[in-house]
Amino acid sequence: MKSLVDIADKVRRGEWKAADMVRDAYAAIDARDPALNAFVMTDRDAAFRAAEAVDARVARGADPGPLAGVPFGVKDLEDTVGYPTTQGCVFLKDSPPKTKDSPHVERLRAAGAVVVGKTATAEFGMDSATFTKAWGVTRNPWNPAMTPGGSSGGSASAVAAGMVPFATSTDGGGSIRQPAAFTNLVGLKPSHARIAKVNGFANWAVHGTVTRSVAETARYLDVAAGPDDRDRQSLPKVPYRYEDVIETLDVRGMKVVFTPDCGYAVVEPELIDLARKAADTLIGAAGLVEAAAKFHPTNILRAWGSLNLGNLEADFIRDGILPGGFDQLAPTTQFFLNRIRERRAEIDVKGAWKTVEKLNYEVADFFRDYDLLLSPATGCRPYAADSTPPQVIDGRDASETGVEPFGMLANACWNPSISIPAGFTSDGLPVGLQITARRHRDDILLRLARLYEQAAPWSYPWD
Repeated sequence: MKSLVDIADKVRRGEWKAADMVRDAYAAIDARDPALNAFVMTDRDAAFRAAEAVDARVARGADPGPLAGVPFGVKDLEDTVGYPTTQGCVFLKDSPPKTKDSPHVERLRAAGAVVVGKTATAEFGMDSATFTKAWGVTRNPWNPAMTPGGSSGGSASAVAAGMVPFATSTDGGGSIRQPAAFTNLVGLKPSHARIAKVNGFANWAVHGTVTRSVAETARYLDVAAGPDDRDRQSLPKVPYRYEDVIETLDVRGMKVVFTPDCGYAVVEPELIDLARKAADTLIGAAGLVEAAAKFHPTNILRAWGSLNLGNLEADFIRDGILPGGFDQLAPTTQFFLNRIRERRAEIDVKGAWKTVEKLNYEVADFFRDYDLLLSPATGCRPYAADSTPPQVIDGRDASETGVEPFGMLANACWNPSISIPAGFTSDGLPVGLQITARRHRDDILLRLARLYEQAAPWSYPWD
């Protein structure tokens, strides 16, 4: 598959046509998506009109932007002109097309990128698999019997399979990093507010992407990052290009801590071994210094549930989904609703915010002494595509730590965090190494990912 950088640079120079790049993307979608179900909607006429507009600008001698002619998918949690936003839910499938892009999509289009379709998401972004009654089962290119993860599973499947060079994703507790780990991709969860969004005061979720290479992620972030008056939390533009930083930033001597489980997570032993080996490769390639320290932060899974799911039933009643529509919801949504009903008396929003505050201080104290936290990206390998997340991992109860036990720390504390390919399990399934840095240092993560990529390059056998 042609890379994002190659497409953009050659389209800008007039060597390739944007319309041809879109045509190639649809050929790949037609060939590969029937087996994977990564895309839930496409609008080919609109995509070709957009591509032809890019080509017309090039012909006039104008610069269409740093993503000129690059086809991409948009996760079906984000508004995109001409498409409904169904959020993977039966009840939103017939909603009208949007008339405005999200700030994220708007910025990507302004840089010359071309939307070719919407990618599948877990229902309301609440699952570690992508399996809904609205759109069916999304599958992993490495083994179609397995899930590509969630909630950005459609985006991960599409990029890993070579349908598009990048696709948008969102991450409220690991929904970029876990699918990236499950499909052998680069998955950056940026610093909170690095990329503007319309619901800027939602304190957990961020926009981002999945790609096959660090250079593609850097080019994307150079475009996507920056302030927007619609999001009062959005961060200023950085005074450098991420595309330059990945080749030049000096990270030698930075202090790292590797944790196999954060003191509470249930993790498959093979994933710990693979992450440990990948960490050793990174430490050697980047000239890092490993500290013999343990980091056992507070597990905020229950607090996350209280803050993000506590009003779920009331919201569904307000929207007319409940009480009559329970059977039409995805299995994991049903699971969360039942869990809320069982534990209604335990939901303590004030106490949950105190837990988040406690974790925030623990993380701040950690980053006073160390520069980086390394860990496995997930607690388990990819599981069955049409299944709910495993409640037992390695014979132990994992219901209180989940598939993504390491992900929520960065969301709650607004840190940047990235998953990079860490190799394959004994049954040939991809897993990831997660790197988390102090707030606002997305540049460090991308530089480290690039050094690791050079030391341990990865590939895709179907290309």
